[in-house]
Amino acid sequence: MTTLSRQVWQQRQDGGAPEVSLEVFPAKDDAALDGLRALARKLAPFGPSFISVTYGAGGSQRERTLATIEALQQACDVPVAAHLTVVEASRDDTLRAAEGFIEGAGVRHIVALRGDPPGGDGPFHPHPEGFANAAELVAALRQRWPEITISVAAYPEVHPDSPSREDDLANLKAKFEAGADEALTQFFFDNALFVDFLQQARAAGIDGNIAPGIMLIPNFFQVKNFAARCKASVPNWLEARFAGLKGRKDDDARAMQRLLATAFATEQVLDLVNQGVRHLHLYTMNRPEQAEAVMRALGRAPAADDGA
Repeated sequence: MTTLSRQVWQQRQDGGAPEVSLEVFPAKDDAALDGLRALARKLAPFGPSFISVTYGAGGSQRERTLATIEALQQACDVPVAAHLTVVEASRDDTLRAAEGFIEGAGVRHIVALRGDPPGGDGPFHPHPEGFANAAELVAALRQRWPEITISVAAYPEVHPDSPSREDDLANLKAKFEAGADEALTQFFFDNALFVDFLQQARAAGIDGNIAPGIMLIPNFFQVKNFAARCKASVPNWLEARFAGLKGRKDDDARAMQRLLATAFATEQVLDLVNQGVRHLHLYTMNRPEQAEAVMRALGRAPAADDGA
């Protein structure tokens, strides 16, 4: 057993295993909805603190988000969080969507986001009657539903629309001051980026919990392209692990990608825990296998699972 594994195991024995939350995107059809129900049933025994469901710009996925939330609630007893954005929506429409989640579906946790324009292209322009940013949304949610949990986004590599790190941190601080309980970060692949960002956030007077977002990689080359659109860097040393696999569609190549990606995610989370991180947010890509492996590595296997 490695030193890191021993440390995580001891934390589990002491009742202090790191908190893990999960993220999924809305199911696009009934088959995908069944897949998410299966994911929830498979991962619920590992004790995730919540499962968050993403949301399309301007409510384009609102109904699918709601259907996914209801399916997850029926499949397991893990709390479900709803993402909510302000893009292309008036204040009334945005709060009406929140009301549907909170009062209609019984959601007690909102991930409040500005959101990106449809297609991710071009600069963000607030709706003429809408919220200007996530901080305004947080303030409105906190005023109307003071009892709910509110998460917001944070960016270890600076939001693409932000002119500087200082502006980005000021925006994050405004979201906490408006009533946010915690921040979930954009994914990153070099832990030094998160550690540096966290130190800068603390120096800027941000003392709220900031949970690192961990991308579980189903296909490295697809995720690399997605990362480029999100302005998230991919280290050369990570790309080197997948050398020679690009373009290969045989079963051996797919299996090798999964093995390498799972090994990397395990390394990443164990290192973060060793540096004091107590909450990790996993981007599952709607697939349970790598999430289960990571939670097992963190000592979150169900107590009754003795390997027999």
